[in-house]
This record gives sequence, C-alpha cells and structure tokens, in this order.
Amino acid sequence: MGSALLAGLVAGGWAEPDEIAVAERVAAARDALRARFAGVVVAEEPVAADGVLLAVKPYDTEAVCRRLAGLGFRHALSIAAGITTGSLDEWLGGEVAVVRAMPNTPVQLGAGVSVIAGGPRTTEADLVWAEGILAAVGTVVRLPEALVDAATGVCGCGPAYLYYLAEALIAAGAAAGLDSGTARLLVDQTLYGAARMILETGRPADVLRAEVTSPGGSTEAAINVLEARGVRRTIVEAVAAAVVRAGELGGAQPGAR
Repeated sequence: MGSALLAGLVAGGWAEPDEIAVAERVAAARDALRARFAGVVVAEEPVAADGVLLAVKPYDTEAVCRRLAGLGFRHALSIAAGITTGSLDEWLGGEVAVVRAMPNTPVQLGAGVSVIAGGPRTTEADLVWAEGILAAVGTVVRLPEALVDAATGVCGCGPAYLYYLAEALIAAGAAAGLDSGTARLLVDQTLYGAARMILETGRPADVLRAEVTSPGGSTEAAINVLEARGVRRTIVEAVAAAVVRAGELGGAQPGAR
C-alpha cells in the first residue's frame, strides 16, 4: 500500500519527487524504490520533515513510532490497519497530531477512496493536511474512529472482492464456451462500464440492477440463483469477518494481513 500511495502521489503531482523522502531499512527494497521512483529521496533512516506517513505492517508500527518519537514531526498519517490513534499517540511520545487512515489500492491510479479519523491531539488543520495528501490519489471521507474498521472491511478490502467476482465471471464464461481471453475482455469491460454507470449517472445500485433485470429474462434467472444460494448474505458475512479481523490486527503477529 505504501508503494501504491507513493505512485499515486508522484503521478498526481502532489509534490516534486525530490520533496518526498522514503525510509526503508531493507537494502533491496531501497534499490527497487530508487529504480521505480526517480528523484524520490530513499534512505535507510527517517529524515527531518514536517509530517510523516506511516505505511508499515501493524506488528511493526510500535517499533517504528518509537524510533520516530522526538524527531520533530508535527503530523503523522498512519495507514497501519487496526492501530488506534490512542496507541499511535502514545508510541509517538504524545507530541504529534495523529490521523488514522485506510486507503485502498486504486490510489495508485488516483482512483482510490480513503477514510480518515483524527486522534486526541488532532485539529481541523491536521485533518486538512491529511486530506491534502490522500485527496491527491482519490476521494477522502472523514469518519469517527469507531467506524474505521467497518470502512476497512468495505473499501479497504473491497477491490479484492471485485477481483474475486471477476475471476468467477471469467471462469463462468470459459465454462460456457468462451475462450479465456475473450471472457476476460468481456468481464473487465463490464465491470468498468458498470462502475462508470454508478458514478456518472448518480443512480443507486439497486435501481441500475432493476433496469437490467427484465421480468422473465436471463438476468432475472441469474439473480434468482444468486438469491437462492444466499450470495447477498454471504457477502455481508464476509465483510463482517474482515471488520473483525481489522480490529484484531493491532495485536497481529508477523505474516498477518
């Protein structure tokens, strides 16, 4: 996610590459970042700056924050899943304005959506600072922190659900006789077009679905199977599981995602 955000910020012109610094302790990863993002300052240790973006795994967050404490950052924007603003505030020494965020991977195309929540020391100016970063790579929504895990289950994980659906539709097309390349083209363009319909017409999904679902038609036959198999209920349960896991990640062990 850190690389996706960096790609979106550079491509979106949020700042000149040499105005962005990345701290990465793994030498091979530093080399890869330098090769991919020409001009971006890539160092082994953090450098002096007004604000810091914490793009680390949940289980690394405390150690990273304690290393950053006292370096003079005024703001910290964290995308570490499940880590509360209270924990971030404590680990950063109680002197940094903390904003917790959850973006999704389309930020690398400038088409992401992120939710943000302020911490105990956060002012309106700090939220505006965080929004300025994330708005460069998509839409930003403010939420109470109690709802960030819910948003993680919906939009943070959401792209994976749609990719999973795309995989299933491609397999279904192949099972119906289409070659895999044609099936993929049809599915990819259908998802793209459907997303544009939602965004550009402003009509809700249930209305758009009804417009496609003629009584007694082929779409209705397919929807009836989905309803009979409890697909809607399964999606709700899947998101609920993601929300629970997002809340657990603050104490996750290495390897957890």
